Amino acid sequence: MTSTFDFATPIDRRHPSDGDWPSQKWHRFDADVLPLWVADMDFRSPPAVIEALRARVDHGVYGYGLVPSSLRETLCEWSAEHYGWSIEPDWQLWLPGVVPALHMASLALTEPGDGVLTVTPIYPPFLQVARRTGRESQQAAMRPPETPDGDWRLDLEALEAAITPRTRLLLWCHPHNPTGRVWSAAELEGLAALVERHDLLVVSDELHCDLLLDDGARHRPLAAMFPALAERTLTLWAPSKTFNLAGLTTACAVIPDAGLRRRFAEQAKGLQPDGNVLGLVAAEAAYRHGEPWRQALLETLRGHRRRLAERVASWPGVRMAAPQSTYLAWLDLREAPALQDADSPQQALLERAGVALSDGADFGWPGFARLNFGTTAEQLEAALERMDTLLKS
Repeated sequence: MTSTFDFATPIDRRHPSDGDWPSQKWHRFDADVLPLWVADMDFRSPPAVIEALRARVDHGVYGYGLVPSSLRETLCEWSAEHYGWSIEPDWQLWLPGVVPALHMASLALTEPGDGVLTVTPIYPPFLQVARRTGRESQQAAMRPPETPDGDWRLDLEALEAAITPRTRLLLWCHPHNPTGRVWSAAELEGLAALVERHDLLVVSDELHCDLLLDDGARHRPLAAMFPALAERTLTLWAPSKTFNLAGLTTACAVIPDAGLRRRFAEQAKGLQPDGNVLGLVAAEAAYRHGEPWRQALLETLRGHRRRLAERVASWPGVRMAAPQSTYLAWLDLREAPALQDADSPQQALLERAGVALSDGADFGWPGFARLNFGTTAEQLEAALERMDTLLKS
């Protein structure tokens, strides 16, 4: 497929010519470090989004806004077309982000001391929700790949063993961050049965669901696959990862059950700001007009995944289950000979190779690291060459 969109030209995010706009990704580390850590792509957002934002900025008034009905309808159309799930406009609660939503759900749907359960490795904010909201943190480990070409697996027995009489809420990630795993139907069926058996509520973070990398793959929301779970599930979506709009702080909780929706909305009052007027505009433009750009992005990411898999295969002692979704790769560095003297593989790569990855310890699994390949081929290759010098030594 020939793309009319530019995913090849590097964009200077450290010293942009038209302003001083620090970014977490590019300014956290020294100027000689190549950052492949936080889930922030180095691609310009879809032209339709940029045009919509330009028109809104030209209006010149950025007062308190409302969620437009056209955005709600657009998300309904996107869900029906891409996931086969018919949702209603009034199921949607638009929020400033998925991480605030995780914390809000814990406050709204559980009591102090209740158990908040998740699987590890997992996106780091999941591991902080219980502590920050005065709940009990409960965790179950996934099963690592058993062979070099194997996948990470959900360990239902370990998950059930972690449940206590106080367990009330499951924080779920679908597709999974950081492994990039797209859960199998059998795994999800087992999870659904477990949730009902233990009368749990579920927050399903489906932020990466529009970035399935295998040809023909189609996302099915947890609440759509198992209608009986819909009354106990909050589904979190956002255009932030798919269309590179994280800084516009706009996400949506889809909550079919009116009681849960009311409890969540009541808890959110005073704890989160009104909608970001620019973020709402960008979300609608992305979902309404961004599909051609998304398809071109997926083609680019598939190529980067192939390049990364080939490189990992050449690094002694390093293993990676090729991600089925996202632009994130989960590297097992525990047996890399070049890193055996390091307390942290991530720190060693930073100090000795000048490449910044996300530390697996933050995800609950020391010895691993998460690599973001959502960057240009030129920037990715430069970082991989630096990693070659260390990991092949």
